[in-house]
This record gives sequence, structure tokens and C-alpha cells, in this order.
Amino acid sequence: MYRPRLLIDGDTLRLEEILQVARDEVTVELSPEAQECVRASRELVEKVAAGDTPAYGINTGFGTLAEVRIDKKDLAELQRNLILSHAAGVGTPLPLPEARALLLLRCNVLAKGFSGIRLETLQLALDMLNKGVVPVVPERGSVGASGDLAPLAHLALVFIGEGEAFYQGQRMPARQALERAGLRPVVLEAKEGLALVNGTQAMCAVGTLLQLRAETLALVADIAGSMTLEGLLGSHKPFLPEIHDVRPHEGQKACAAHLLRLLAGSDLVETHVNCSKVQDPYSLRCMPQVHGAAREGLAFARRILEVEVNSATDNPLVFVDTGHILSGGNFHGQPLSLAMDVTAMALTQLSSISERRVEQLVNPALSNLPPFLAKNPGLNSGFMIAQVTSAALVAESRVLCHPASVDSIPSSAGREDHVSMGMTAALKGRQVADFTRTCLAIELLVASQALDYRLPVKAGRGPRAAHELVRSRVPTLEKDREIHRDIEAVCELIDSGQLIQVVRAATA
Repeated sequence: MYRPRLLIDGDTLRLEEILQVARDEVTVELSPEAQECVRASRELVEKVAAGDTPAYGINTGFGTLAEVRIDKKDLAELQRNLILSHAAGVGTPLPLPEARALLLLRCNVLAKGFSGIRLETLQLALDMLNKGVVPVVPERGSVGASGDLAPLAHLALVFIGEGEAFYQGQRMPARQALERAGLRPVVLEAKEGLALVNGTQAMCAVGTLLQLRAETLALVADIAGSMTLEGLLGSHKPFLPEIHDVRPHEGQKACAAHLLRLLAGSDLVETHVNCSKVQDPYSLRCMPQVHGAAREGLAFARRILEVEVNSATDNPLVFVDTGHILSGGNFHGQPLSLAMDVTAMALTQLSSISERRVEQLVNPALSNLPPFLAKNPGLNSGFMIAQVTSAALVAESRVLCHPASVDSIPSSAGREDHVSMGMTAALKGRQVADFTRTCLAIELLVASQALDYRLPVKAGRGPRAAHELVRSRVPTLEKDREIHRDIEAVCELIDSGQLIQVVRAATA
């Protein structure tokens, strides 16, 4: 079966291409130019390793042991010991898509030609990616100092036939997985172990998939909000462009324009043009301002990630043009840590305002609809506890918004005296994304019930399409049933991308 090909060169990888690899949709190859860069940097490392001048990580120890000189006969053992000793991660393994993204990102960094790795070692990584040998990488254990040392060490274990890997859906010893895929482990030479464990690729892998998901959820938030607005007979006027042109934040303007597209073609808006209500609550009226601010935060995070995925984050770095091998701090994860903290806060704002809109829907004093949107309320509780669930998820998300990026704990005997906690930021951001998705699913579900009460009058094209899609999976709530099943069904519509696809087609 034909598979598209993705050429990597260390400089041009896009976030969307990382998602393709995470989903195992393409074959990854190294560009000819990158191959030459890798060969040239390796030649310089071998020249230095053959000499007597100390060079960090090539013929010395690591971290606070950098002043310890290593004999030439022990250089291979030095690299192997580095991988073994740093593989101290704990906890649940990264999900396969994140682990695949991690392996791709490490390959892309090595392809830049600043790492000094052998081409055959990099090729093994690419072969693993293309043949489905995915290292088992525990989630916990990185402080984002010299990058993601523990996660990357677990990744590198498989290169030398140690550790564990997933292959064809099964978890097994790495050597067995390589054998089944027709691959052989390598024996690491000078600097190669260090080239495999220095860098920000674990936090970057989790962060990239989080970013793409968060951008989708920002669109879902607009869709859910537009459904609630129509269900509550809210005004479209707060989204008119002249309001946002005089406060021209790009995210705010984009959200307002999106809401107007979604609401176009509404018959419901005509039913209350002469109503006595002057203004809608903020959770409806201020969607462009709140959703837009979240979009701005996500745009910042995207800019950081787009630079990071194509950056050299090793230490030391090998500069062929000058012949220098320089130690620096490109492995420090602070840019990503701050970006992922912002992502978590942006998503929590989306879930927080969504929960307030759900309250507007289920509270009869606010909606002029039956209590909790129940048929025969009293006998039936309707969506009473769906709102409670949303509130619980928002509360936990707010706890997770405590910034990891300011929570440094020194390590490595004080040598790494300021660390980023970038992986922590990415992991908690991922959890916030899960909660936000579920809060938005609850709103879509409850707003669909409100729109049922407005039939046969039709909502705008976007809310109408979303409502019809929800109803194709979840029937109207006529009497109480297990709401969690309905929530899960709508979550699937979000996760699969079907909701976005259907609404886009209806509003094109």
C-alpha cells in the first residue's frame, strides 16, 4: 500500500507533519543534504575523540563529572553507561502517538548535523519509526534541565537493544522488537549517547500534539457557544465587526468573525428582535473577548513550538564550519515550559466559560426553559449533574494551571541549578485538554437539548449542523438515562474531527 513520504532535514518540519507521523500515516526519510551534514559533524567528533584535548561528553564525564577525563578505550562504555544510568523514568508510558512524535523529533534534531552522531545510528532511529518499533518511554522523571534526560534515555535504550518497545501492538523487550522488525541494535561510539539524551524532544512531542488539539478545541468552543446562544435566544449583535475593529486583538476578531459565520442563516434570531432583554450574560456576549484571548495564548505557544521542533538542542554542539565543539544551554526547556503553561490557562478559560453557559442553559431562572432541560422535571433530573461534572473538571483544571515554569528545583549537585519543568507543564496541559474536551462535549449535549425545545424554528447553519450531528449519535433526552454514555459519544465526535468537518461544510 502506498504511503506518502516525509523528508526531514532538521529545518523545515511542520507541526501538522508531526501529527501525521504520530498517527503513522507517512514514511519518514532523511534528505540527502541532511545526510551530508550528519557525516561531516561525525568526522569532526571522531577527530576530537582521537586527540588528547578534553571535550565535554566526548572524552569526559557528564554534568558535575565533566572534569573527569575518560580513557580512549572506555569511550564506548562511557556512552552506554550514560544511557543506562539516565533511564530512570517512572510512571505510565507515553501513548504511542506521543512516543512516535518523540522519536521523529529526535531524528529531526540529529538531522541538523550539530550532534555528531553516526549516520547508521540515525538510520536505525528512522527504521524503527517506519517499521513500528516504538520505545516504551515513562512519562515522569524529567525536570527539563539538560532537556528531557530520562525520557530520551529510555528512547535511546532501544537503540542499544535494552529497555522495552511496542511492536505490532505488543509490549516486549527491545531486542526482541528489533529482531521481529528485522533490525539490529547499535554499539554507541564517542558522543553518541550524549547526542541521544540531550534535548527538549519529550516535552516538545507532548506539547505539539497538545497544541494541535488545543487549536481544535478553540474552534469547538465557538461551535458549542453558538449553539448555546441560539438555544437561549441570545443576540448576534455583540459579534459585529465594528465592535471588534475598535479593539483589534487578532484572536478576538477571528472569534467574532467565526461566530458570525456559524450563526448565519438563523431563523431563531428573528423570533426575539423585539424582546425586552437588553444584554446577554458575559458568557454569551463576551465569547470573542474570552475565546479570542485563548486563541492569542495558543498562537504564542505555536510560535514557540514551530521554532523548537527545528532547533539544535544538544550539548555540546558540533560546528563543522569553524571546527568548534561548544557547550551551551540550548537544552533548557524554559521556552516550552512557559508556552505549555499558557496553553493550559487558555484551555481552562475555554472550559470555564463553557461551564457558565451550561449553567445558563439548565437554570430555569436564567433560560426560561424547563428546569435542567428535563421533560417532566421533578420525576426526571435532566442535565442537573452534567453541569456538576463540568464544574468539577473546571475546578481541577484551575489547580493544574499552577505554573510549572516557575517551579525550579536544582539538580545534579547544583550544576543544573535552574530547571524548566517543561515536561510537567506539557503533561498537565494534556490533562487540561482532556477536561476541556469533556466540558465542551457537555455543552454541546445540553445545548442540543435546548435547541430541541426551539424546534421547528431553525438555528444558524453552524449550530444547526452540530445539533443534527449530535442527534445522529445521541437522541433527545425524554427521560433520565446514563448521561455519561451521551457525554462519551459527543467526546468521540470531537476527537474524531467529525464535528469540525460537518460544521465547516455547513458554513463554507
